[in-house]
Amino acid sequence: MVKMTTENNKAKTKISVTNLDFYYSAVQALFDISIDVPAKQVTALIGPSGCGKSTFLRTLNRMNDTIPGTKYDGKIRIDDKDIYAPSTDVVALRKKVGMVFQKSNPFPKSIFDNIAYGPRIHGTKKQSELSEIVEKSLDRSGLWNEVKDRLHKSALKLSGGQQQRLCIARALAVDPEILLMDEPASALDPQATVKIEELIEELRADYTIIIVTHNMQQAARVSGFTAFFYEGKLVEFGETEKLFTKPQKKHTEDYVTGRFG
Repeated sequence: MVKMTTENNKAKTKISVTNLDFYYSAVQALFDISIDVPAKQVTALIGPSGCGKSTFLRTLNRMNDTIPGTKYDGKIRIDDKDIYAPSTDVVALRKKVGMVFQKSNPFPKSIFDNIAYGPRIHGTKKQSELSEIVEKSLDRSGLWNEVKDRLHKSALKLSGGQQQRLCIARALAVDPEILLMDEPASALDPQATVKIEELIEELRADYTIIIVTHNMQQAARVSGFTAFFYEGKLVEFGETEKLFTKPQKKHTEDYVTGRFG
């Protein structure tokens, strides 16, 4: 299969996937995926339910390793390093490649301890350093002004939208380079969704962001590039505006115009 790359040659490749097949035991979920994901851009993954978007996303930080019976063929390279090589430190990989899930999952701890959790695991012990990281991360996620007076209260008392931004702050606290987002706004009301989208817009200058979304309007609003998946295959990948207005494949056109989904 020819690798799908961006037409923007100025966009440096951050993640390079070549001939990726992925299996849950005997069931094949991804078929011959080849794609170059550009650095410091937002790339949206779209397609109907069960088409492999989330499975693909989880291959990028080896979250699928936690599921018994999974196996893969092919290559995934981040900054030209094979992330499935035997020498790969998976803990370090997941520090570099942060993840935000569909359902917000704050720890049953204080707001402060949620954000400080990752840095502590990675060796930061000084309270002054932790306090600086917490403030910076909450500020980056647009949450600092809302929670600065209750840092030591339970994170579970935050609203749904605030909890999701807390989870983004928690991911940012370990200073990742890549942020994976799996339907980060699907469980939120419209007002909270707007805040998440505004946050993605602000973060795009500093992070490579890949977002899975069922919402094609959201993909059009937040992403510079879009990949369309169908039945475990990558059908088309390109600049978002071109993919939505002048798709190269009939199947893509049918999906983005609502003929199926």
